[in-house]
Amino acid sequence: MMKRRTFVTGLGAVLAAPHAAEAQTVPEGRVGVLGVTPTNPPTFEMFKQGLQQSSPGEAQRVVFVEQHADGMPGRLPAAVAELVRARPDVIFARGPASVTAAVQATRTIPIVAVDLESDPIASGFAKSLARPGANVTGVFLDLPELSAKQLQLVREIVPNLSRVALLGDPHDNGAQLRAAERAAKTFGVQVQTFEGRTVAELEAGLEAARRAGAGVVLIFSSPIVFAHSARIAALARDKRLPSVSLFTEFGEAGGLLTYGPSLREAFRRCGVYVAKILGGAKPGELPIERPEKFDLVINRKTAKALGLTIPPSLLLRADQVIE
Repeated sequence: MMKRRTFVTGLGAVLAAPHAAEAQTVPEGRVGVLGVTPTNPPTFEMFKQGLQQSSPGEAQRVVFVEQHADGMPGRLPAAVAELVRARPDVIFARGPASVTAAVQATRTIPIVAVDLESDPIASGFAKSLARPGANVTGVFLDLPELSAKQLQLVREIVPNLSRVALLGDPHDNGAQLRAAERAAKTFGVQVQTFEGRTVAELEAGLEAARRAGAGVVLIFSSPIVFAHSARIAALARDKRLPSVSLFTEFGEAGGLLTYGPSLREAFRRCGVYVAKILGGAKPGELPIERPEKFDLVINRKTAKALGLTIPPSLLLRADQVIE
């Protein structure tokens, strides 16, 4: 049985509960939060910052109702059905599977999405980036060629790389996978693909990559990878596999190298959009945003543990080096 979590957060100038006489005048919004995994506290704090920053000095009482699929994407339809029954004013959907489930569940409730894997137009979520036109807006990243850039960067650390493992969801990461395969062919590197839709599959995929003799494992982005970054990065390191991924936070958690946007900033921007919708804006008229800044993060501590040397030229180009 799906469990619903309801919690209230005071935003703006009033953080404590208002006096009874004031409570009737404080505007209230009900925000549904949907994800494959539970919300990550640091990123959700950034989401709430975006809510607050959109209306400085104005107190706003917001009720959050969260539903998640316990790390199992197949449970999302039941989770979103329960969420819709809670009648939220807006749904914040995290990740492509959650966005798809939300769209299939409602065409009337506004949906603000953070989806760093999908093309919103090709997926049918929006008519255009400038004017989405339906009930979905938010932050999307449809740049699968970033996978090729990641492979190019890690070859500077492992110059004799001959075999790379690709680990992810064949459906949600399909465009990324194809871009990585094209890049590997250009570089003369053999690839082998392993499925990683759940934590168990990711762990099994890392072991299969080790047995296959992969010199690097490229882990495609997903809510599961983000939620379990430290666990996955540590397991890859224990198996002597240099790991590469999209999220800045993956490098901070122990991955060897990441090149991509900060999910924390994407969450903050989604908070701004949710506040606008609670204030009366229509999602179909809010332009879909795409991350504009991509950071190169190198974990030198992990490199040392794997016996790898980071070229000075690459260190100079890094936005963040973790010692």
